[in-house]
Amino acid sequence: MDYLPIFCQLRQRACLLVGGGDIAERKARLLMDAGAELTVCALSFTPQFHLWAEQQALTLVCQPFDAALLAETWLVIAATDDMAVNRQVSDAAEAQRIFCNVVDAPEQASFIMPSIIDRSPLMVAVSSGGRAPVLARLLREKLEALLPQHLGELAALAGSLRQRVKQRWHSQGERRHFWEKLFDHQPLAHAVAAKESARSTQLVETLFSEPLDHHGEVVLVGAGPGDAGLLTLKGLQQIQRADIVVYDRLVSDEVMNLVRRDAERIFVGKRAGYHCVPQEEINQILLAQARRGKRVVRLKGGDPFIFGRGGEELETLCDTGIPFSVVPGITAASGCAAYSGIPLTHRDYAQSVRLVTGHLKKEGELDWATLAAGQQTLVFYMGLSQAPAIQQQLMAHGMSGTMPVALVENGTSVKQRVVSGELRQLAGLAQEVSSPSLIIVGRVVALRERLNWFLS
Repeated sequence: MDYLPIFCQLRQRACLLVGGGDIAERKARLLMDAGAELTVCALSFTPQFHLWAEQQALTLVCQPFDAALLAETWLVIAATDDMAVNRQVSDAAEAQRIFCNVVDAPEQASFIMPSIIDRSPLMVAVSSGGRAPVLARLLREKLEALLPQHLGELAALAGSLRQRVKQRWHSQGERRHFWEKLFDHQPLAHAVAAKESARSTQLVETLFSEPLDHHGEVVLVGAGPGDAGLLTLKGLQQIQRADIVVYDRLVSDEVMNLVRRDAERIFVGKRAGYHCVPQEEINQILLAQARRGKRVVRLKGGDPFIFGRGGEELETLCDTGIPFSVVPGITAASGCAAYSGIPLTHRDYAQSVRLVTGHLKKEGELDWATLAAGQQTLVFYMGLSQAPAIQQQLMAHGMSGTMPVALVENGTSVKQRVVSGELRQLAGLAQEVSSPSLIIVGRVVALRERLNWFLS
């Protein structure tokens, strides 16, 4: 280990910053955020330093560096553009056994400044030991995206409960179990993030009163249309925290590769004309696993509330006391159209979009006259087997047989294939693709020729 990572308590402690430029300004912000009593020594200063001085947030010393400035100082940062001055600061600090950071010269420093993710009181620091600062910054950005903004408030809440937890549970194992429940409790996290203090208090009291092994929940997560990059950040967080993931065939392998490695996976996939697991049995699987105290993620292709039967699955949980939440996903209409170069709306061609299920149970079930109206885009989900009926009904209700149509197979994936033509050809075009496919009908389809960017 090249460095011992530590977090310094600098509140109301004297610190010295040598340098008054832009880089020094960034260091000053960090030191002031940490509560340091900051003195800044330089021959000139950016306007921001003068503003801080006027606000009495720091003290400016306009002179060359003098080792006497290190008296009573806890740490110092050298941030000038003069290597000789930085070396002078480093040598003087070393002589007085004061920790010193030298910007862009880790070999001269006795401590280095890591990349910081601030969720106070939760702090995460990333460092490459000065060897690859850009890599450390990139890792910090990834961690920033993964860590919810409310984590600090949740940590502060936990701090206020520590003594109570010690009094309530005496063994380390029981306490650890309680903290795991608290930090994994999504409704509580949402209440804390929304600053709903009454709701937060209610949920905390419930956690204290219920058995430790009672913490099952179900999270309905939309996996998007296929490309793992289209999975939402919150969706990624949930599948990485799941004990059990219940998924179907519309969830891509790329998304499943992001699931926590030790999570149990239950496949309930449905294929055209054949249901691997009946819907009612899926509902019961979610209920049974949550009752076991498991964190269950029901992972569904696209968005779970758009032709995904998500509402049906959650209805089963409503009267059981099992907590549940929903993470929406990018629906197939949006993802497949975008990856096909087809804007769903356009001021000149379509002022509205209609999402329609292609599972037609009887003739006349849909308002075909409304669907055949102009200036709109139609997107049919699960419509391949009904393509002849869709073609016939739209044309019978006045839509031109030359209306552009596109069928998108395996949309947003590297296997995506788009077949386009006219409405009068739809039944034949449907024979050229396989499920899962989406049917898009409207004048906007003609724009694909110019706007296609994903695959030729």
